[in-house]
Amino acid sequence: MVSADIKSQTREQLAVKFAEWGQPDYRVDQLLQWLYTKRVAKWEEMTNLSKPLREHLAAEFALHTHELVRKQGARDTTQKFLWRLHDHALVESVLIPANPALYGEQSDRHTLCVSTQVGCAYGCKFCASGLDGWKRNLEPYEIVEQVTAIERWHDAQPEELERIDGTRKSDRAINNLVIMGMGEPLANYDNLLKALRILNAPWGAGIGARKITISTSGLAPRIRQLAGEPLQFRLAISLHGATDDVRSRIMPVNRKHPIAELAEACAYYQEKKGRMITFEYILIAGINDGLDQVRPLAALARRLNAKVNLIPYNKVDGLKWERPDERSQENFLGALEHQGVIATLRREKGGDIDAACGQLRLKTERELKDAPVKTSR
Repeated sequence: MVSADIKSQTREQLAVKFAEWGQPDYRVDQLLQWLYTKRVAKWEEMTNLSKPLREHLAAEFALHTHELVRKQGARDTTQKFLWRLHDHALVESVLIPANPALYGEQSDRHTLCVSTQVGCAYGCKFCASGLDGWKRNLEPYEIVEQVTAIERWHDAQPEELERIDGTRKSDRAINNLVIMGMGEPLANYDNLLKALRILNAPWGAGIGARKITISTSGLAPRIRQLAGEPLQFRLAISLHGATDDVRSRIMPVNRKHPIAELAEACAYYQEKKGRMITFEYILIAGINDGLDQVRPLAALARRLNAKVNLIPYNKVDGLKWERPDERSQENFLGALEHQGVIATLRREKGGDIDAACGQLRLKTERELKDAPVKTSR
C-alpha cells in the first residue's frame, strides 16, 4: 500500500529505507536530484535508477504533483497560481516580482507566497481565506510541491518571467519564500517545519533560511517554539491593529493572544534569534488607517526593533472593507516615519488578479459549484 508522498521524506528517512533495500547511499542523492534539481513528475523519468528500484519506490511512496487550474497575471507582473491537490482541494500560490533595482538595472529576484492550509480557521474579518471555513492542513509535500511546481512551470518556459517582468533568465524562478498564503502557518507547525527543512536543505530546494519568512496572525506559544528552531527563518506578524480594541475587532485571535502577550513572544523570539521582525499592517479605510493608530504602532515597533510593511487593502467580494485613498496611505506612512519607525508602503501588487489570500480559490470553487451538471444521453 502506497503511504506518504516522496516529497514529505527527509534525506535521513530515505537513507534508512534505501539501506533496508540494500541500495548504496549514493542512490539517495540520485533520487533527490531527480526530485529537486530536475523536478521530474514521473518515476519512469528517473533513468539512472534501476527499474526494480523505481518499482520499490512507486510501491512505497506516492509522487503527487499539483494540477494548475488557473494562472492570472497582474499589471504589476504578479502571477497567481491556483492548484488542484490530489483530493481536488484548491490552494493558491503567488509569485511576486522584486521592485525595480536601483539605478535602473534589471532585478533577478522573485518571491513566492505559499499556502499552508486549505481554508483557515482564524476568521480574520478582512480575509477571503477563511470565508468557507477550514478544511485541512497541507501535508509537507503539498507545501514543497508549490515550489517545485512553479519551478517546473519555469523550466518548461524559461523565457516567460523575462517576458513578464524583464528579469534576467536564471536557473530558477524562486529566490525567496514568504509563508503567508492561505491558512495560519503556525497552526500547521510540524508539517510546515518539515517542509521548510526540505526546501532549505542543500539536497532539497536549497533556499536559504534567511530567505524564508514565516508569517503568523499571532499564535504566541508557537512563536516561542519557533524561536527554539536552529534555522534562522525570518518572522512576520500579521498585526493589522495597534491596539487591542482595533485588532480584536478584525482579528479574533487577538482575544486569545492579545497584543501584550504577542509582544512578549516577539521579544523572546528576537532575544533568541537577534533578527528584525516585520509587522504586516493592512490599511483598511475607517478601521485602522486613522492617525490615532500611528503612535501605539510606532511604540510597539520601536520596542521590538520591528519594521512595518503597510499594505493597502485588496478588495474581497462579499466583504464590506475598503482600501484607503492614496493620500491617506501616504499620510499614515509619513506619520510612522516621523515617529522614527522603518516603514514601507507596498504599492500595487496583484490587486487586479484577485490577489487577496484565498480570493481566487473561493471564486473558482463557487463557479464550479454553480456550473450546470452535465448529464449523459
